[in-house]
Amino acid sequence: MTEEKRVESLEDVENTAVEADAAPSSSQQSTQSTASTATVSNKRQRSILDMFSSQDSGSDSKPAVKKTKIANGTAKITAGAAGQLEPLNSIPFSLTEYIESVPVEDRKFLELECECMGKSWLKLLKDEIKKPYFIDLKKFLWNEGVHGPNDNVTGKIYPSPRNIYTWSNTPLGKVRVVIVGQDPYHGPNQAHGLCFSVPKGVSVPPSLHNIYKEIKSEYPDFEPPKHGNLTSWAENGVLMLNTCLTVKANQAGSHSGRGWEQFTDKVVDVVDRYGGANLNSGDGSDARGIGRGVVFLAWGAWAGKRVAKLNKTKHLILTSAHPSPLSARKGFMGNGHFRAANDWLEKKYGAEGKVDWCRLDYPTC
Repeated sequence: MTEEKRVESLEDVENTAVEADAAPSSSQQSTQSTASTATVSNKRQRSILDMFSSQDSGSDSKPAVKKTKIANGTAKITAGAAGQLEPLNSIPFSLTEYIESVPVEDRKFLELECECMGKSWLKLLKDEIKKPYFIDLKKFLWNEGVHGPNDNVTGKIYPSPRNIYTWSNTPLGKVRVVIVGQDPYHGPNQAHGLCFSVPKGVSVPPSLHNIYKEIKSEYPDFEPPKHGNLTSWAENGVLMLNTCLTVKANQAGSHSGRGWEQFTDKVVDVVDRYGGANLNSGDGSDARGIGRGVVFLAWGAWAGKRVAKLNKTKHLILTSAHPSPLSARKGFMGNGHFRAANDWLEKKYGAEGKVDWCRLDYPTC
């Protein structure tokens, strides 16, 4: 087996470092997991770069065969047996074949997605990111300096290219809650790909301060941390998705209307179909593989529009004012969303389905 094929096989396994059901039981396990993930990531990066750079004219006939195979797989996903969805883990996907199916002139624009987007998401969004509107979006970002994952656009575009798809590190099948944001933070060092979240060492934004206050009112034992990094929530199955995934420095809303809204609407559609597909059933039934419902937290009118079309019987959709200091007292504070989400999740998925909202440094409630 060649190096490239071996890496591809590893990537076809949905489990990732974030996907683990629980944190490692010891520091040794954590170290081993980190080292293993880094090794696979490095190998994946080398193989992807090799694939993107191998665009010789003599290979035109080979991709045609590969395209047919992918097209058949797509038909199986959308039609399934008697019109039903294909179970998430049964959906076929080969990164090598996918890259070969992309028109040569567009491959450089999708390098970032193929390297940085979580595999469980990429296999369901692969056709979306080949559409003309998305290629136009990527051409716009290319002209802004966003090319590959390692480009330095600090002070120009946020977040950094490698962090644009951080949200997708939460595996689709493990998603149990979706928090819908609007724009990434547009100040230095703030945005890192998760809505409302900032890296450690950065001051906690005012909206997140209000989120902490609301959690404290619902879970009195919660002690708000001094940082604003919400990665622990992502590891616990909370998808923190901005509607626009990039922004120009110091210019809020500067990348709206460029195509991100259409793309993230598709992400929400995918969650509608497959969110929580790999969560255990609270009633012991064998319904794994397709989405059975998740919680959507939509704060503010903008977020409310993103979830308006969803099935309110299948999902729990909680809306309120935005946690911004300008509106928090108009309906966000006291909304009870965090406890309401857990009550619904426990009924549907059992006690293990709940989110530990208080675990941002360590479990506290």
